[in-house]
Amino acid sequence: MSHDTVITGARVVSASGTTHCDIGITDGKIATLGSSLKGAESIEAGGLIALPGGIDSHVHISQPSGPGIEMADDFTSGTRSAACGGNTTILPFCLPEEGQTLREAVAAYRARADGNCMTDVSFHLIVRETDPVTLGQDLPALIQAGYTSFKVFMTYAGLALSDRQILEVMAVAKEQGAMVMVHAENEDAIEFLRDRAERAGETGPFHHATTRPVPVEREATHRAISLAEIAGVPLTIVHVSNGEATEEIMRARQRGLTVFAETCPQYITLTASDLDRDGFDGAKYVCSPPPRTVEEWPKIWAGIEQGTFDLFSSDHCPFRFNDPAGKDAPGARKTFRNIPNGIPGVETRLPILFSEGVVKGRISLERFAAITATNHARLYGLYPRKGAIMVGADADIALWDPALRKPIRQADLHHGSDYTPWEGFEVTGWPVRTILRGNTVMLDGAPIGSPSGTHLEREAPDVLL
Repeated sequence: MSHDTVITGARVVSASGTTHCDIGITDGKIATLGSSLKGAESIEAGGLIALPGGIDSHVHISQPSGPGIEMADDFTSGTRSAACGGNTTILPFCLPEEGQTLREAVAAYRARADGNCMTDVSFHLIVRETDPVTLGQDLPALIQAGYTSFKVFMTYAGLALSDRQILEVMAVAKEQGAMVMVHAENEDAIEFLRDRAERAGETGPFHHATTRPVPVEREATHRAISLAEIAGVPLTIVHVSNGEATEEIMRARQRGLTVFAETCPQYITLTASDLDRDGFDGAKYVCSPPPRTVEEWPKIWAGIEQGTFDLFSSDHCPFRFNDPAGKDAPGARKTFRNIPNGIPGVETRLPILFSEGVVKGRISLERFAAITATNHARLYGLYPRKGAIMVGADADIALWDPALRKPIRQADLHHGSDYTPWEGFEVTGWPVRTILRGNTVMLDGAPIGSPSGTHLEREAPDVLL
C-alpha cells in the first residue's frame, strides 16, 4: 500500500504508550502504523518525537474586551501562533456582545474564523444571559449543532451569574448532554477587596493579585462543585492556580463526583511578584486568577503528576502592552482595575510543559500527550478524530526535537501581542514541524502555506456518552 506521506524514524507517542514505527498518511488520515511503509512523500524524523498535535482548549481570540479595547490576536495570527507552538486544534470562546444572542455571536465568530485559520477550530460558548431565548432556544439548538461545551463565570461585572442562574444553565447541560466549564472566583469578595485597596491607595498592577487571593478562588471552586452536585452534572474547573482549590477538586472526587480540572503554564512558572515589577511592567502579567507564589508551584505540579489535572491549557488572552487599546488602556496606570485582563501563551504552552515536565523528569511523554491533546479531545467531543496518533484519526502530528535548547523570545513568536511574559525563559525541547491533516503548516519555527484549518462540530464529551 502506498501512502501520500510517510513519517519514518520517529519515536511515536500516545497517551497509552510509546513505540518506534512509521506513520503512513493518506487523505489527511493516519492510515497505517507499521514498518517499511511507502509514500509519495517521505519525512525523515530520526531523533525526533512524534506527538499528537496539541489541542489548546482554552484560548481567547477576537473577543470583545470593552469599549476601546482590542484583543491582539485575530484568527489569522492566533492560529498561526498556535501552529508554530505544535498545536493543530484550538477551542476559542464565543462571547456574545451586549444585546447579541448566542446564535448571532456564533455566526459572527464563524465569519471571522472561516478561511483564516492555520489550525482547526471549534468554539466553546459563553453563557452570560439566562433569559428564555438563551436557555430555551439558542443554547439547546447550538449544543445539538455540535457546540457541546460552554463556560459560565462567577466573576466579572456583566458576565458573573448568580448561583440560581448557574443552576439553570447546568440544568440545560444535563438535559442536552453538554460540558459546563466554570471560571471560579468570588466576585463579591473581589469587589470588596478592590474597593478597600483603592481607598488605601494600593492601585498598581500588583494589587490585581492581592485583591484576588487564594480564598477567593478556593471558595468559588467549592461552591461551583456544590452547584454541580445539586444539578447532577459533570463539571470542569478551568485555570486552577493553587493548592487549596486543587484540594477542593480532590475532595469532590473522593465523594464520587465527576469533576475535571485544568491548569496553565503561568501557575508553574510565574508569581504575583511579576506583577510588582518597576513602573507599569507588572501589567504584562495581569491575568485571572493571578499567578501565586513559588510555594504553590509544587502543589500544582503534584496535581499534574498525579492526575488531578486532566488538562493543561494556555488561557491565551493576548493584549498589546504599548497600546492604549491594550494593557495601557485609559486609566490603567491609575488603577489596576482598568488593566485589560489576560496574557499571551498559545505558542509557548507546549514547550514550557515539555521542558519543565518531560525534560526535568516530572512527567512521562505519555502523560504529556494526555494532558496536552488526548484528554482535551475526549472531554470536548473530538476523540477519536483528534488527540491521538492512531489509525483512522486525523493526521495531526507535531514532531519534536527533544534536545533543541533556546530561550523564549518575543522576536521569535507569531502572536499579535508585542511581548511575552516568558521573555528569556530557557526551554529544552521544541516542536520543529506541525502537520495538520497530513499537511505541514509549520517547519523549523516558521508557518508554511495558506490557512487550511476548518471548523469542527463536536460530539458529547466522552464522560457523557
